[in-house]
Amino acid sequence: MIRSDFIIVGGGIVGLATAYKLQLKFPQKTILILEKESEIGMHQTGRNSGVIHSGIYYTPNSYKAKNCKDGREQLVDFSKQFGVKFETCGKIIVATSEEEIPILDTIFEKGIENKTPGIQFLNSEEIKEKEPFIEGLKAIWVPTAGIIDYVGLCHQFIKEIEKINPLSKCILNCTVKEVSTDNLVTSKGDYSAEKFIFCTGLFADRIAKKDQVQTDLQIVGFRGDYYEMTEASKSKIKNLVYPVPDPKFPFLGVHFTPMVDGRVECGPNAVFSFKREGYTTTSFSFKDSFEALTYKGTWKLFFKHWRKGLDEYKRAFSKRLFVKELQRMMPSININDVQPARSGVRAQALGINGDLIDDFKISEKGNSIHVLNAPSPAATSCLAIADEIISVI
Repeated sequence: MIRSDFIIVGGGIVGLATAYKLQLKFPQKTILILEKESEIGMHQTGRNSGVIHSGIYYTPNSYKAKNCKDGREQLVDFSKQFGVKFETCGKIIVATSEEEIPILDTIFEKGIENKTPGIQFLNSEEIKEKEPFIEGLKAIWVPTAGIIDYVGLCHQFIKEIEKINPLSKCILNCTVKEVSTDNLVTSKGDYSAEKFIFCTGLFADRIAKKDQVQTDLQIVGFRGDYYEMTEASKSKIKNLVYPVPDPKFPFLGVHFTPMVDGRVECGPNAVFSFKREGYTTTSFSFKDSFEALTYKGTWKLFFKHWRKGLDEYKRAFSKRLFVKELQRMMPSININDVQPARSGVRAQALGINGDLIDDFKISEKGNSIHVLNAPSPAATSCLAIADEIISVI
């Protein structure tokens, strides 16, 4: 039996940010992070858009709104202090039709309520000044949005944890098999601790069930595919460029994202995934599919939004349709300007009524804490979410 003061299950960004904040608060305590993969950040952390969100979109006073604003400030301060690669490049949210303008205005009002710094409206000429190849009727300029190397950030968290307490470690290739009140059975032996913190993303609901936590949700995976602008075309984008999102969904739409390594990505879409860690259009897991498709909430979601889901699926299999979506904001882009890139799967908590659970959800049972839902902007908010978890402790 290996004993530690704290054990964190999940070496993604939320788990590692929590470990870092815990180690700062309790420098004498030992912390073990158990990660099932051979490297950290292999799933949502390393497969998201790499964006530092500003907090403009979120319902005022929600967990998301408060944690995103606080989290962004902490993230930027940490990155400056420890040399994590990031850039505050700014973002424009572009309305391309008259129908989108009222939604854009609502986003701006939320931004004002959330005290998002420096936001301002742009007219069509001002859009062109920021982004010469983007065409829109009206936009919001968000100067505090940026880009970052989230996997690099995770490695820095581990370095700082080990500096504070050399006995604290991240243990790779360690899969949790059983959970009990004071014991974890893993592929690398048994572990015990004063407190267990589970930050397991795509498997949050399954781990909670192993711990006999009663939940009113299930995790359903949504795959997002990215394209990458070619070397010849990537100079057409200078900042983050987002469409006006559909207010019925927690996804922000297909957008242009400059990356910290100089590439420019386009995406992601959002399609139901038949495998929780399935990163291709044909990825399939019988267990994951059976679990998702026998859950009442999944079918209620499908029936409510079948048309949107069908459109997303068509785009997943058609480069032409994907580019057509990009042409709404950049009419001059063509099929030869982009090439297929990576994909990711988003862990989305779904209620039994078919509603996508939009806010963060943290649950406590005995000496265990479970992060049940940490959707975007969880990466931006990681240090603030860590503070929330520590306040529960």
